[in-house]
Amino acid sequence: MTDPDKPRRRLPRSVREQEILDAALRVFAKRGYRAAVVDEIADLAGISKPMVYLYLGSKEGLFVACVRREAQRLVTAFREAASAGDAPPEARLWAGLSAFFGFVSAHRDSWVVLLRQAPGQSETIAAELAEVRRSVMAEVTGLLDAGISQARAPGVRLGAGDADFVAHALVGAADSLTDWMERNPDQSPERVTASLMNMLWIGMRNVLAGEIWTPPDRT
Repeated sequence: MTDPDKPRRRLPRSVREQEILDAALRVFAKRGYRAAVVDEIADLAGISKPMVYLYLGSKEGLFVACVRREAQRLVTAFREAASAGDAPPEARLWAGLSAFFGFVSAHRDSWVVLLRQAPGQSETIAAELAEVRRSVMAEVTGLLDAGISQARAPGVRLGAGDADFVAHALVGAADSLTDWMERNPDQSPERVTASLMNMLWIGMRNVLAGEIWTPPDRT
């Protein structure tokens, strides 16, 4: 428990708030949103419960702030890795996906809160998650659209709508693979990224070269 007689460190508000969010992230990841209690978060942060409410307003306010901060960290990691200079689109997509899986591997509490705890909560939290997904989807779609423009063979008609389709498939696969990574901890983020790129990017490259799969004739 927090010792009321122990002098509290004087910290700037921004620093204190980050300490509270660090503690809240650990508790939410461990307990889940419903079972988490602000008393435990306050003890872990080394401050009083009223101070937590003073900074973040409520338990939902704490959770929303955690989701927003960790989501921004994830999007920033992807964006910074994927915007590396004049590299070709597939190299930038590889870098972004590697950063995504690297973030998930290195920050399990963040991913537990974003993927498992946040869905199904309030409309405010759902809106935060939707914005994260839109940001990542826009980045991936842009890279795929650039790749299509550069690699499209004469006569192959693929464009923004196709890039959006592949982006949804790619991001959905990446989401699903985070659970697979947890069950297969020997698989590095780089190896998972390479496997995903081999499955989807090479397939798209074949389509760009004019190779189209069609269902077998059942007549």
